[in-house]
Amino acid sequence: MKTKGRGGRLVKAATVYTNDKKHPTLKLTMRGQVEKFVTITPKKVSLKGIAGQPIERSVRIIPKEKYPFRILETRARRGKDIRFNLKETEGSEYLLTVENLMKEKGRYHDTIYLKTDSKINPEIRISVKGNISDSKPEKKE
Repeated sequence: MKTKGRGGRLVKAATVYTNDKKHPTLKLTMRGQVEKFVTITPKKVSLKGIAGQPIERSVRIIPKEKYPFRILETRARRGKDIRFNLKETEGSEYLLTVENLMKEKGRYHDTIYLKTDSKINPEIRISVKGNISDSKPEKKE
């Protein structure tokens, strides 16, 4: 069961095929608690707005006390339509600010990678979606 990026209560089911004529299949259910190693709020960045106007969102990254880590590097998969800045705030918390750079109508998707010194999760990924619309049409009088 893949638990990367997940936390809380998880339930998974599997079917087991046997050669037992009375029980040719068995359904197994696995339940477990997965501890989060970080809280990311919001988990994804949505940059929606009007072309030519500033569009910016912030993401809080808070390592869990039990699993401390530091962010060592940041990079974007593409980086063409966004600019971002990471600042360490109180204690070991981080604030990632993402800004739209697209000047015309369009959509894009990018990913920001945060390299950590954590053995549990050496890389955190933040998904970024942009949806830039035309400027509002002027009203005719």
